Amino acid sequence: MKKTVIIILIIVGILAIVLKSSFYAVDERLQAVITQFGKPVRTVRDPGFHVKTPFIQDIRFFNKRLLNWDGEISDILTRDKENIGVGSWGRWKIVDPLKFYTSLGIEARGQGLLDEVIESAVKNVVSAYPLKEVLRNTNRKLEYTTKELEEAEETKKVIIKKGRDEIIKEILDMARRALEDRYGIELVDVRIKYINYVEEVIPKIYDRMRSERIRIANKYESEGRREEAEILGSMKRELEKIESEGYRTAEEIRGQADAEAIKIYAEAYTKAPELYSFLKTLETYKSTISSQSRLILNTDGEYFKYLKNFKKDEEAHEEWSLEQKQ
Repeated sequence: MKKTVIIILIIVGILAIVLKSSFYAVDERLQAVITQFGKPVRTVRDPGFHVKTPFIQDIRFFNKRLLNWDGEISDILTRDKENIGVGSWGRWKIVDPLKFYTSLGIEARGQGLLDEVIESAVKNVVSAYPLKEVLRNTNRKLEYTTKELEEAEETKKVIIKKGRDEIIKEILDMARRALEDRYGIELVDVRIKYINYVEEVIPKIYDRMRSERIRIANKYESEGRREEAEILGSMKRELEKIESEGYRTAEEIRGQADAEAIKIYAEAYTKAPELYSFLKTLETYKSTISSQSRLILNTDGEYFKYLKNFKKDEEAHEEWSLEQKQ
């Protein structure tokens, strides 16, 4: 009895092991490759339970969903000799698990393959274009904080012929051609996630930016000096105009005063010519004779007319005074 039970248990155990090795389940997120003695025989993409030959066939599962590829930052020299670091990412999936298994075997090798293919495509394409084509997508006018920076940008005459989107599309096409369906991989998308100057170049970029700001500052200073010169010149011209008008007005007033004085002198001369002649003679004495002057002149001259008359008038005055006292 005991032997019969043991035999039955053994048979049940063997059947359980056979059944377990014969049936397998495929998750809806996965796909499978059935191998026999290490060689692939068929693929299974439908989810659910399936049957295989026990103990002879094995199962290799592969992801059916989109897989992420994240590349390292690569140093690239653009066509206009700008040394930049470019980082990219992509999305891919396994569309032919049998071909993928025979060519690569596991997903990690697929990631390694994409490292080579995509990074090579990025370097080849980006290096064929100037930096402005990689950075910008259109000729849209950029906004700047100052008018001078905007003018500096306009002087560069930046013209985008392809743009970033077209360059990314070219990278994607080149990477797909490199794969050429040999690996059972479909490269869904490639994008550039990072662009920056390499660390060795950044100080030079800052120096260039600093030089641009210094140039703008010098332009402001030059314009300020020019406006200062214009203001000072205008002020000087205005001052000279005011002084000229003031001098002209003063001369007119002085001329009018002189004319009025001459008129008064003329009227006085006509009314008392002898008095006018006497006063003028006295002024002449005052301006020509001093305590240090010595003149040798004829007393009959006109110059001493009033001096001689003064002596006669003085004697006559003395006689008149004596007569009054008597």
